[in-house]
Amino acid sequence: MEKHKIAPSVLAADFTRLGEEIDLVNQSEADWFHLDVMDGRFVPNITFGMFIIEAIHKMAQKPLDVHLMIVEPEKYIEAFRQVGAEVITVHYEACPHLHRTVHQIRETGAMAGVALNPHTPVQVLEDLIEDIDLVCLMSVNPGFGGQKFIYQTLSKIRKLREMIATANAPTLIEIDGGVGLQNAEALLQAGADVLVAGSSVFGAKDPKATIAALKAFERKFS
Repeated sequence: MEKHKIAPSVLAADFTRLGEEIDLVNQSEADWFHLDVMDGRFVPNITFGMFIIEAIHKMAQKPLDVHLMIVEPEKYIEAFRQVGAEVITVHYEACPHLHRTVHQIRETGAMAGVALNPHTPVQVLEDLIEDIDLVCLMSVNPGFGGQKFIYQTLSKIRKLREMIATANAPTLIEIDGGVGLQNAEALLQAGADVLVAGSSVFGAKDPKATIAALKAFERKFS
């Protein structure tokens, strides 16, 4: 079984030392950079857009996993791809024409991800799961970093893993929010493939050691 991926969330980095923080992740065992784009409309916070992502792309030596927490994401998919996004994730709750949006992402050559808010059941993706490269389960309410993990997420991971197996799809399960050393093993045993870690990495005394520890956990689900 392929090793799980660790995607440090840049939102939790020190933006006064962004170059150093990017270097730190480059030199670590992390697999992706996770970048949260928030518009102040879909979620109650505003973060950064293409300009910052383009700057990060110039420094990053690992793929950019771009999570669009925005309304009307279909208007910006090509632009995010052009500035370096290799995974583009949109929210189910923001896409009335999700099938079309997923295919729009895939046509750019990026991996297509769909995120679900904590209250959204995984069953809503049943008819589309074979077309989705990654499902991002929000394990906190989206909008702000540093929130407490919602433990109901473990049961959602197991249901989603079953759905993916039934469809014989290669879809990855990503967990975003409140992830750290205290729950990483439980998430991986439930069936997670990608762990997004923000505060638990960038707030650690030794971020590289924390990433290595997150990467060292084993997955045993069948």
